[in-house]
Amino acid sequence: MSAEGPRTAICPGSYDPVTNGHLDVISRTSNVFDKVVVGVVNNPVRKEKTLFTAEERKAFIEEATADLGNVEVGIMSNLLVEYARENGATAIIKGLRAISDFEYEFEMNQLNRKLAADIESMYIFASAHYSFLSSTGVKEIATFGGDVGDLVPAPVAKALAERLAR
Repeated sequence: MSAEGPRTAICPGSYDPVTNGHLDVISRTSNVFDKVVVGVVNNPVRKEKTLFTAEERKAFIEEATADLGNVEVGIMSNLLVEYARENGATAIIKGLRAISDFEYEFEMNQLNRKLAADIESMYIFASAHYSFLSSTGVKEIATFGGDVGDLVPAPVAKALAERLAR
């Protein structure tokens, strides 16, 4: 803990569903910050409709991070920088997999800096074995009956199989 209090970071995302790649970034962030707030975006702008409700996504992450004592999970329904301020966060942490992620995140960083120059955006590169992993890819595999057991936590794999059963 720093002299002015705990250092808090926000890890925002739609997490529809949470993947082992997301959990890797959250876990690694929890090793650097005193407190990590995982912000589950209630109604993502870039997606038409989520497969799982915000409450379901929050519950999956809570279960998967239960062993990380400094991680809490909330649902975001406002601007990211406002959510960060509400939670006393000084940093926004995002995972980067590929150049396409960088291009999008670069734009978002500039907008967030314009709105809240006091909140830093920081990036964690995906671990090599998760660099290909996306929620969209996981849903596509699960839709066609593929095994996603090594890509997501077990409860998520079970829920995907049930929800996407053809």
